[in-house]
Amino acid sequence: MNKDDNNIKISVRNLVEFILRSGDIDNRQGSKNDKDAMQAGSKMHRKIQKQMGSEYHAEYPLKLQIEKPDFFITIEGRADGIIIEESKITIDEIKGVYFDLDYLNAPIEVHRAQAMCYGYIYSKQEGLNLIHIQLTYCNLDNEQKKYFNEAIEFDRLEMWFQKLIQEYYKWARFQYEWKIKRNDSIKPLEFPFSYREGQRDLAASVYKTINRRRRLFIQAPTGVGKTMSTIFPTVKAIGESLGEKIFYLTAKTITRTVAQEAFEILKEKGLSFKLVTLTAKEKLCFCETTECNPIHCPYAKGHYDRINDAVFLMLTQKNTFSREVIEEYAKKYQVCPFEMSLDVSLWCDAIICDYNYVFDPNVALKRFFSEGAKGEYLFLVDEAHNLVERGREMYSAFLYKEDFLRLKNEVKFYSRKLEKNLEKCNKNLLELKRECETYQVIDSIGAFVLNLMSLASEIEKFLEENDEKDIRDKVLEFYFQVRHFLSMYERLDDNYVIYTEHDQTGQFKIKLFCINPSVNLIDCLNKGNSTIFFSATLLPISYYKELLSGDLEDYAVYANSPFKEENRLILIGNDVSSKYTRRNHLEYKKTAEYIKSVIECKKGNYMVFFPSYSYMREVYHYIHSLNVNCICQKQGMNEEEREEFLSYFMNHPSGEIVGLCVMGGIFSEGIDLKRDYLIGALIVGTGLPQISYEKEILKNYYDAKNENGFDYAYRYPGMNKVLQAAGRVIRTSDDKGIILLLDERFNSRQYKELFPREWKQPPLCSISNVNQQIEAFWNRS
Repeated sequence: MNKDDNNIKISVRNLVEFILRSGDIDNRQGSKNDKDAMQAGSKMHRKIQKQMGSEYHAEYPLKLQIEKPDFFITIEGRADGIIIEESKITIDEIKGVYFDLDYLNAPIEVHRAQAMCYGYIYSKQEGLNLIHIQLTYCNLDNEQKKYFNEAIEFDRLEMWFQKLIQEYYKWARFQYEWKIKRNDSIKPLEFPFSYREGQRDLAASVYKTINRRRRLFIQAPTGVGKTMSTIFPTVKAIGESLGEKIFYLTAKTITRTVAQEAFEILKEKGLSFKLVTLTAKEKLCFCETTECNPIHCPYAKGHYDRINDAVFLMLTQKNTFSREVIEEYAKKYQVCPFEMSLDVSLWCDAIICDYNYVFDPNVALKRFFSEGAKGEYLFLVDEAHNLVERGREMYSAFLYKEDFLRLKNEVKFYSRKLEKNLEKCNKNLLELKRECETYQVIDSIGAFVLNLMSLASEIEKFLEENDEKDIRDKVLEFYFQVRHFLSMYERLDDNYVIYTEHDQTGQFKIKLFCINPSVNLIDCLNKGNSTIFFSATLLPISYYKELLSGDLEDYAVYANSPFKEENRLILIGNDVSSKYTRRNHLEYKKTAEYIKSVIECKKGNYMVFFPSYSYMREVYHYIHSLNVNCICQKQGMNEEEREEFLSYFMNHPSGEIVGLCVMGGIFSEGIDLKRDYLIGALIVGTGLPQISYEKEILKNYYDAKNENGFDYAYRYPGMNKVLQAAGRVIRTSDDKGIILLLDERFNSRQYKELFPREWKQPPLCSISNVNQQIEAFWNRS
């Protein structure tokens, strides 16, 4: 047995928060529990610590190992400060908060318990009979401080601490026994299939990367089996104590399902592994609206009194925690299903979830990723090309001037102070608006931010004093936007641009635009051991390294396609273009003629991907006149409409359906139409994003760094959409199909350099000879 297998570790914070929680879930106290306080609080910690004298010992590490039959429980953490004076010793626990401290009359119990734990460990190690604890609360907006002090005898502390450990003991024993069972099941586990070409090398690369605690980027074409090729070696690494928990991160539901199926296949081969898939709160909630308080939700009332028993029973009875299992136990024990899924994740070996549970500063699981926390985590980032834009969204922030004015008019009957604070911010934005014709990049917004901080403090007072639901809900929603903006402002560095713009709706916006999210993403990933980024469209690799990890020295692997080259025909239509300057009825008609020529060569199902809905509508006019049987993607399709669209292909194999879709939309990624369900994809244009102020800011940013700004803002994101759309064809080794690239620009060096290596050098075609080349391909097949 590995020396760490009989050592169950838990932090002081996690111990007290887990064992001592009680009562209701209550989001009406949202401002008190603001997630931003944790990060901003660490900076305030350091500021307060520096102001103390020589007797103050900051970030004092403490550890206690408790011997139990068969295993040890190790409790560790860092006391914010220990004040060592001749007359007394004081444990100082500092808490940064976002609420008016005048309303705090006693320390929050879980904070006091943390200080008591540190006090017990220090007293035991130093042989003290009495120790003092101090709770230091600091308002992060105005730096107002409030202190709570008490002296506690060691005997009393020891009784309290032993009771705490006794309550935790059954959880520690469960963890110890499960780890032995899990690791014993991993040792004999073998890859569940015959290795495809290159698959063994790919799995080996993943294992080696984890063993070296590094990061790996994998360009893995469709058919490589990248899901199992990453999950299997990661599971084996856990069996070798190279990690303790897998986070399988996805951007779409379909890839979550594929990951679940891969784990289940390994379980059928003998793997004992606890697995949870996290579902969004809005989808899991049993109530019509997600109002998480005991007044509106019966599951919120007394939730913390029942949750630990419910989770423990579920852990001892199940190994896979799907949405259905979570809902079943949540109803049985009358607890919140969403919070229950988060709690059970603490005890799981693998967590399948959306990116935001690891990266989003407003949603990330504080159980694992709180400030200063680290763990033996292994991150598998599926469809990693999506993380660039998602990362930019998560670490950017914006505010609208009109929202300040609207709320000002709403609150003037409730609070003159709040009205004045809103007016100050509105005036700041009015000045910026007068200077902005279309959009404007700004160097500094210090005055606005100072007024915004004062506004945040005043909103917190307002929320403490006002219970009227309608106005309170409006103020609280706006408060979260302000708080996120201030939090992102704290992150400002060379990777950000501040700009203002008059948007398409006529509103005036100020935005903190995170152009390169890598610093923020890696800050999260560094809380674990190793990360594997993988996708079928991770080209060029250097672009994704720069924006996802920031380290060009990270490992990279290009997995070869296992599919036969002769099963695929790729052609470049060299006499057509979707350039804005070429968009006219002659081009639309020629595109329609290409579609007609392709489907006349072989009866079957095809998809055509267009650069926009407007372009699709123009071409549809000509296709319709050519009597082509086609269906069109609509804007804002719901789940039922999406399934109905795909059913035309699933219900008519070898039929004659042409699906007209938009590149980058719901049908260009994540759908799996195998065999004759889809035999061809026609891609109209190079996928360039529409020109916008933000794209131009991005382009100018990289131009100023002597990079090719057009590549970063337009060409690379556009080609990713092209490659994703092309990947809808040929999903298995038996599939045969064609990919037609309809734009002369694909024949240029700049685009050919971005082609996957298995595409080699696609031949050219024109409307006059395309049918000859396609017929020759199908005849050979």
